[in-house]
Amino acid sequence: MSTPAIAASRPAVADYLELTKPRITLLVMLTALVGFVSASRGPVSSLALAAALVGTGLVAAGASAHNMVLERHTDALMRRTENRPLPSGRLKPVEALVFGATLTAVGLLELAWLSGRLAAAVALLTWSTYLFLYTPLKPRTSLSTIVGAFPGALPPVIGWAAARGSVDNGAYILFAIMFLWQIPHFLAIAWIYRDDYARGGLPMLPVIDTEGRMTGRQAVAHSLALLLVSLAPTAAGMTGRLYLAGALCLGLGFVAVAVRAAVVRSLPAARALFLASLVYLTALSTLLLLDKQ
Repeated sequence: MSTPAIAASRPAVADYLELTKPRITLLVMLTALVGFVSASRGPVSSLALAAALVGTGLVAAGASAHNMVLERHTDALMRRTENRPLPSGRLKPVEALVFGATLTAVGLLELAWLSGRLAAAVALLTWSTYLFLYTPLKPRTSLSTIVGAFPGALPPVIGWAAARGSVDNGAYILFAIMFLWQIPHFLAIAWIYRDDYARGGLPMLPVIDTEGRMTGRQAVAHSLALLLVSLAPTAAGMTGRLYLAGALCLGLGFVAVAVRAAVVRSLPAARALFLASLVYLTALSTLLLLDKQ
């Protein structure tokens, strides 16, 4: 049986699930979890935490579905995305639009009701900047990666706002960590798939920087900045010495991988940087949760 035939036989629920970009949604929920726990005073309320994570996850899933509607023509040009539900024709744009709108509306209402209006407002800001600022810029400029890092860094702020009802220095520190982390992470992805991005007409930095020198420098610069900013939670009294030691080791390791990618400028080196970014964020998030002061 051919691949298109197999894809066509998939149940509709699998296509709707794919619209939500589950891995990205789970990553959003993880960082919202870090924000909520970091902001909590005293024991963490499991019900309040669940409400914040569910609402954040629904808004993130809705944004992903709407993103697939907006990018369906570009997705059809790229091999890694051509079999998504919309470019393959398994779902209609209006179906994805209604599905995404439902998820977003339920998520925002749930956040406003159970987590507070501020958390819902930050979630709405995340949703709107992702769809109406970052997405339209992707086919126009390589700077879209920097712009896209803004909504990508807001989920821990949603969690913080849900737990504390305000946004203060701790939330800004978590935002800065997430913002800086995303640059080498997304540059690695764009490096790996730069031929596909070129085919789709998306001028990501590794597409226009054919030798990879600027891409490498940006990855190193942002990983160095991330190393410094990642030490701020301890300086702000959010974490203890365990986190500080772990963040320092993780940051130095991440910088080393970024330097190697900048020097070697090969596909395996880009893949190593991508994997290192995932290990780094998971480990740093764990340290933030375990060594909260």
